[in-house]
Amino acid sequence: MTGEAVPIDLRIARVGSRMIAGFIDLAVGVAVLVGLIVVLELTTGGVDTGLSAALSIVFALSAFLVYPVACETLWRGRTLGKAAMGVRVTRDDGGPPRFRHAFVRGLVGLVVERPGPLFALPAIVSMTVSAHGKRLGDVFAGTVVIQERVPKSRPFTPSMPPGLAGWAALLDLSRLDDRLALAVRGFLARAPDLSAGARERLGNELCAAVAAVVTPPAPAGTPGWAYLGAVLAERTRRARERMAAPGWNTTLATRPTAPSATAAVPNPAPAAHSPGFPAPSPAPSPAPAGSAVEPGPGDAPGPFAVPG
Repeated sequence: MTGEAVPIDLRIARVGSRMIAGFIDLAVGVAVLVGLIVVLELTTGGVDTGLSAALSIVFALSAFLVYPVACETLWRGRTLGKAAMGVRVTRDDGGPPRFRHAFVRGLVGLVVERPGPLFALPAIVSMTVSAHGKRLGDVFAGTVVIQERVPKSRPFTPSMPPGLAGWAALLDLSRLDDRLALAVRGFLARAPDLSAGARERLGNELCAAVAAVVTPPAPAGTPGWAYLGAVLAERTRRARERMAAPGWNTTLATRPTAPSATAAVPNPAPAAHSPGFPAPSPAPSPAPAGSAVEPGPGDAPGPFAVPG
């Protein structure tokens, strides 16, 4: 939630990515510590025991506290390890961390989460049980670590869910305009990357908007992802048939504007495999026998229903 009370959805970094980033930063810290000790030995030729112990503490603080705090403050929440893994620290409102946020994270991490035999165990437990993957330093600092770099995805092509082709062939899509169709395409393409709350909210809104302009209603028991995917796939199929028909002139300004199946919109998986779309309640009007689609394994019951 931003300071203007605008809700935002952030992709939380996974524990594995954060652990690898932590090991990289640990290696950097050890390298810095060894380098400082070597420089001290070369420049002073050895010092007494008391001064050596004091300098060791200063060097350790520089390597394991000053380094991450300075990097996160000046590099908008990144360290070398985080940059390598494509993650960064943000405030809870989505903004970059300031010095006090980075200092609290670093101090809690150094004093509480990584001392002696408890090496990283408190941080791992905290990240595992936290809904937002926060370690103790994030809890006290009011920060969260997000994934800012994701793998390149394949182009999205709408596909007809099993069992809905017969019903989709009867759809009246004359009132489904390009703007709404593109919104559905974008939603299905991005659905696997959205948080469960955002996916539920946007899915409900799009289902209501599509059901208001498309008839007949979906068969009873049709999951939300299948409803939207079938409508989009049928629209794409009809557009391809029109383009393949004799007399189609691609230079005419009045040609149909329905999106083709080759429109490239990022998506890591076809719409029929988008996770987390709950099964809707039955539509009010009867559907052709045998055309219902069973909810997939990721479809938990919920309010994302296809309106009648």
